[in-house]
Amino acid sequence: MPSYAVIACGKCGGYLLAKTDQKTRTCPYCGSKILLEKARKVASAKTANEASVLLRRIKEKAAKAKEG
Repeated sequence: MPSYAVIACGKCGGYLLAKTDQKTRTCPYCGSKILLEKARKVASAKTANEASVLLRRIKEKAAKAKEG
């Protein structure tokens, strides 16, 4: 059973989810191809649900940091 990682796109900085057994992922924001072994991993989780909650929190934190 694969685990999940929250990664940051190296090109646009957007956060996205990926299964840890994947090799690549396409960024949904800018369309660039991300090599997961070289990507900056922000968080990891055992389940998809747990990973999506982490992703939401990270995005909210990033949005607040941008505001001020």
